[in-house]
This record gives sequence, structure tokens and C-alpha cells, in this order.
Amino acid sequence: MNINQLKYVLEVASSSSMREASTKLYVSQPALSASIRELEEELGILIFERTNKGISLTEEGRDFISYAKKAVGQYEILEDRYLSKDSDKERFSVSAQHYNFASRAFTEVIRKMQPEKYLFSIHETKTTEVLDDVRSLRSEVGIVSFSGSNESVIKKLFRDYSLEFTPLMKRDTHVYVWKDHIYAKRKEVSIEEMREFPCVSFDQSSDSNFYLTEEAMADYSFDKMIKTDDRATTMEIIAKLSGYAIGSGMLSGENAILEGLVTVKLKEEDPLTIGYITRKGSILSAYGEAYIEELLKYRELEENEKD
Repeated sequence: MNINQLKYVLEVASSSSMREASTKLYVSQPALSASIRELEEELGILIFERTNKGISLTEEGRDFISYAKKAVGQYEILEDRYLSKDSDKERFSVSAQHYNFASRAFTEVIRKMQPEKYLFSIHETKTTEVLDDVRSLRSEVGIVSFSGSNESVIKKLFRDYSLEFTPLMKRDTHVYVWKDHIYAKRKEVSIEEMREFPCVSFDQSSDSNFYLTEEAMADYSFDKMIKTDDRATTMEIIAKLSGYAIGSGMLSGENAILEGLVTVKLKEEDPLTIGYITRKGSILSAYGEAYIEELLKYRELEENEKD
């Protein structure tokens, strides 16, 4: 078993066909098939079920994939750190749900510490990827939130992934609407009043996306729902279709893309708890410590519990 075989398996698993995977990998289809068969024979398991209709993961294959992802992820971290042309640069990475304070804290760290040479990254991404990034140490710190609808599931994942959660704030539920929406000047609106308008939700693209949603009211049955994974697209849909999104109500005047949005408090209560996660037992870099120091400036809750 070698790292290339693991990468091959992951690419095939995420592709619609062996041909598509071979094209992405720049490997001939026969060579790709032969490599995966050799791996299956070595492991003594069947990773993929082959039929006339194509290939699909077996139960053993799905289990193997979960370990292969971790192994490839760790290998890529080592490869990037020690073998890349940027190995002499300072490194720091953050993964976050869609919160402006996360990026503001990130830029403040760079501004204050002024490293001479660096390769930093901030990934604004989905809940499951934030958890995976911090678990695999691809990122030192992650920013996540949960509501009453999914609190128990998220906290279980914290324990399963050996993650430590520190709460920063708890925010009431709001709807985001465009400034010309008929309810834009209301102080409060109910979810039932919003029923005729499309709700725009961030697409988690996961089998368990209901439980990993970063929005409140996850268990409500919306008549009209549009899922997106791009902030600019979300804003356009809200503006053009009189749509709305649900969230914490936090807006930044510094962000031009949000200038047309207003927030209205939602009558139904499902407050969001927002905080940061780190890997239990991990030693933070100077940049990780500085980033958390910046995050704590936004703290509104006492650190009464860590998960």
C-alpha cells in the first residue's frame, strides 16, 4: 500500500466513473484499475463494487475511505511543510463557518505580528470540513456554531473528533432580508410570516447536513428552500427574489457585499452558540495563540464549559 494508491481510491470514490477519475489523475484507466485491484488484494477487502452500471463503494470501502482521507491529509500536511518550495515560510491556517469576526481576527494577527515570510490560509467552509480540518491539524483553530436543534449532535462530534470547544457568544435568531423587503423595517417577524418567501440556506453537501447546518430552525419545514454555497450568490437571491436567510444577526459595515442586507429578529427562539475549536492535546503555534487572543476579544460568554 502506498500513498498514490490511497489518492487513487479517494479520487475514484468522489468521481462518477473510473474514466472520470483516470482523467483527473492523468493515469490511464487500465493502470488505475490495476492499482486499485492490487490494493484490494493486499488488504483482503473489496473497496469498490463493479457492475455494468459503474462502480460504487462497498461497506468495507466506506470504512476504508474514512481512514484513507486522514492518512492522505496528514501526508499532504507533511509534504507541504517539508518538501514544498515554501518550506522556509511561517505557516498558520484557520477554518471557519461564515463569520466576519473570524477573518477580522485573522488579519489582525498578521498586522500585529508582521512575519517576514509566511504562507497563511483561512478556509471559509462547511461545518463538517471545519471539524475535519481541525481534527487533522490542517487548521489549528476552527470557528463553529450550533443551535438547540443540533447541539447534542455537534457536541458528540466534538468528543468523537477529540476537539475542544470554547464558547464566545450566544446570539438570538434573526432573518437577513434585503433593504427593500416588505418586512425590512420590522423589529420582529415570525417564521410563518416569512413562509411565502424563499429561505436561502448554506449547502453543507453531506448525508448528515440536517444535523451539521450552521443555521437555526434546522428542524422547521420550509415551503420554499434554495441552497447555495457562495455568499455573493446568496446575496443576489435574497435581493432579487425577496428571499431571506437565517442567522445570528451579525453584520459588518466594513464588508461591502453585506451593505444591502438588514436583520430582523425572529420571534421563534433558537439561539446560536458561536465559538472556536482546537484539537485536544495539540500545541498551538505563536500565531494560533495570537489568533485565539484576538477571538477572545469578541467573547460575551463565560468559559463555563468545554466539550
